[in-house]
Amino acid sequence: MRTWLAKARKQKKFTHQQVADLTGIKRQYYGMIENGERTPSVETAKKIAEILEFEWTLFFENKSNKTLHKVITA
Repeated sequence: MRTWLAKARKQKKFTHQQVADLTGIKRQYYGMIENGERTPSVETAKKIAEILEFEWTLFFENKSNKTLHKVITA
């Protein structure tokens, strides 16, 4: 789960539907992104980040760090 994303959305007082509408994606897809079930495309990540005012690369940092950790410890 991306708790940082939920926190950013709640600070702006947006619902899942509002972020989805502003981003041009379906509400269900946004929910999957926030729950960590899906990783957005770069384009979608940038749109969400612009709306919620955070650095879009946050979507990819955790995944990259986990992959790097697996490579180092393997």
